[in-house]
Amino acid sequence: MLAPTIASPAIGPAGRPLLSVTGLDTTDCQKFPPLGYHRPRMKRRLAAALVVLAVGAATAVAYTAAVRDREYRRLVEAGDEALAGGQTTVAVEAFSGAIALNPDSMVAHLKRGETYRRLGDLRAAFRDLRAASDLDPSATRPLEQLGDVALAMHRPDRAAERYAAYVQLDDRSPRVLYKLALAHYRSGQPATALAAAQRALALDSRSAQAHYLIGLCLAAEGKATESRRSLERAVALEPALVPAREALAATYRASGRHMDASEQLEAVVALDRSRPERLIALGLEYADARRTDLAVATLGRAAERFPDNVEVYASLGEVWLRTALESGDRVALGKAREALRTAVVRGGSGRELGLYGRALLASGETSAALRSLREAAGKLPVAPATLLDLATAAERAGDRRGARDALEQYVAVAATPPNMVVVRRLGELSAALADWPQAARWWRKAAADTNDVALLSALADAEWRAGDAAAARRTLDRAAALSPDDPAVKRLTARLRS
Repeated sequence: MLAPTIASPAIGPAGRPLLSVTGLDTTDCQKFPPLGYHRPRMKRRLAAALVVLAVGAATAVAYTAAVRDREYRRLVEAGDEALAGGQTTVAVEAFSGAIALNPDSMVAHLKRGETYRRLGDLRAAFRDLRAASDLDPSATRPLEQLGDVALAMHRPDRAAERYAAYVQLDDRSPRVLYKLALAHYRSGQPATALAAAQRALALDSRSAQAHYLIGLCLAAEGKATESRRSLERAVALEPALVPAREALAATYRASGRHMDASEQLEAVVALDRSRPERLIALGLEYADARRTDLAVATLGRAAERFPDNVEVYASLGEVWLRTALESGDRVALGKAREALRTAVVRGGSGRELGLYGRALLASGETSAALRSLREAAGKLPVAPATLLDLATAAERAGDRRGARDALEQYVAVAATPPNMVVVRRLGELSAALADWPQAARWWRKAAADTNDVALLSALADAEWRAGDAAAARRTLDRAAALSPDDPAVKRLTARLRS
């Protein structure tokens, strides 16, 4: 039996044996490891590279953010410095740059809004301050600033909303409570304003501003005595508070205390000599107190100091005219005409034209007075007294229709219901124009609460002429019950019976 034999391996180059199957050199297997043998090392290298890239990117992002943050802070500081130096335009540019780098910055919007407010650009200020408030609803400073800007824009309702939002966050600020009260008062809500002002006063009892505002609110509610006391307290706490002194003077004047009113206005003039209206108010108060010499002297001094002021000459002319009409002093009337003519020539308004027309009417110059009064009546707002003067001038000139139109306009614009003299005059003018329905209308108003038999007779006649015999009979029955033997009543009764 033959023994098995083993084939000898093939001999390759350099005497190295070859694998019988592949023919590869066995040493080559070391050069080419099995499939998949190198993947773990490649993954580690790739992961390391990704980590390096991520760290680099994060570093770049952090560096960029740091640069942006430094630039943002630099711009905010530059804006603050510019603002401190009065360079508001430069400050706006700096804050705008800060907002461009950080649009969500409440501080940058707030600072730019406050700067716009200093520049007088209230709309831009409101826009930025609102953005600041929206970015941080818990911040109180933007809310207060928004209220201040809204008040400056004459929007007290919007101001009250912002101040109320502030108070919801902090109800211990007497300053903001006062502002809230002021906004309510300017919105025409004195009762609501009073409550807020009293809350402010409870936190700061020495606030002259709060006492002053409470005085205004009480006056608006018709509580004159309480108002006067609050205003007196305000003046005692802060003697230089001019608006409180002016309001107190008005309160004294309304109660007939002209001497006290004059004292307050004298103090106002001493505190503020730069404004002609202070001297004008004092001069007119002297005139109301029948201290004509002082009134003329005060207004004359005002005319010397403010020679271009129309209101000064108008007030001086008004005082002279008042004196002339009360005393019949022709010299005073001449001075009134001179002062009022100066006011008109220098561009006077409807008030000055009306006063000048009254002076001309008092001088007997009806045609000139009519021209001036018609011009005055064409300028709004027209003073009711001007319309009364126009009616008188028109009637003197024979223009009854114009006179009636002026009186009807007076009734329409007068703050209080017209007195019966005006109403009866309207009836008389309508009767003179043979406008019997209108005559009956006006005389009926005049006769509503009267026992004047002559007026009732005139009314019955107008009603009969207007074709309303039933109304005429009822009116005659009233007249006959008062005076059955009156000739006019008998005559009209006979006419109706016939």
